[in-house]
Amino acid sequence: MNVLIIEDEELAANTLQNMLVLIDRSIKVVAVLGTVEAAVNWLQHQQADLLFMDIHLGDGESFQIFQQITISSPVIFTTAYDQYTLKAFKNQGIDYLLKPFDEEDVRAALQKLSTLRQTETFLALRNVPVIEEAPARIRNRFMVKIGKLIRTVPAEEVAYFMADDKYLFLVTRDGQNYIIEETISSLEPKLDSMMFFRINRKFIIHITAINEMYKLSRNRVKIQLLRMPADIEVVVSEERAEAFKQWLDQ
Repeated sequence: MNVLIIEDEELAANTLQNMLVLIDRSIKVVAVLGTVEAAVNWLQHQQADLLFMDIHLGDGESFQIFQQITISSPVIFTTAYDQYTLKAFKNQGIDYLLKPFDEEDVRAALQKLSTLRQTETFLALRNVPVIEEAPARIRNRFMVKIGKLIRTVPAEEVAYFMADDKYLFLVTRDGQNYIIEETISSLEPKLDSMMFFRINRKFIIHITAINEMYKLSRNRVKIQLLRMPADIEVVVSEERAEAFKQWLDQ
C-alpha cells in the first residue's frame, strides 16, 4: 500500500513513518509533504492508496487542498485539535487521530480502512463528490479591544498580521498594535486575496504596506514593511516565493 504523509512537523512525520513500518512492512511511504501547495502539486500528478494528513500545515489548513483538487483516496486526519471532526469526515476522512497518538491508534485506523475496503460503504465513499463548503465571507473590518474600549479597524487600514507564540497581532498603517482572537491559519481564507498575502508561517501582509523588496538566495524575498520594528526580519519563505511573485503581478 502506497501512503502519502502530509505533515509539516518533521519529528511527527518521522514518528508516523516508523509506526507504519512496524505495523505493516508492505506499506510504502511515497512522499512526505509539509504544505498545502506541495500537496496540491504532488496530487495533481500522482496518487496514493491512503493519505495521512495533518490539518495545520506550513501555509494553511489541509482542507484548502480539497478546494483546489479532487481527492478520491481515503484520508486519516491527524491533529492536536478536536474541533475539525465533522469537516474532516466531509473531506474523505475515514478516521481522525488526535495528537499525541500511538502505534495502537494508527493500527486501529488502518484496521478500520481494511474493514471499509471490504464493504460497499468504501466503494460508495470513493464515488461521493467532495462536499463544497460555502466560501468564507471576506472580512472588511476587524473588532479590536483597548482595555474596555472596543473599536473596529477597516481592512484597508491594516498593514500586516503577525503571529507571535499563541497570539495574533493586527498592526495598522499608523503603527497601532492590537491582539485579535484568531489564528493565522483561520484568518487567511477570510481575507481579500487581492490585497493580503501570507508570506510565511508568521506574517500576512497588505499589498500597500510594502515599502521595499530585496532578492535573497534560494528564490526568497526580503520585505521592508510599514511600521515594522528594525529588529524583525520579514522574508517570503522559499515555498511561498513563486506564489508571492504571481500575487504581486495580479
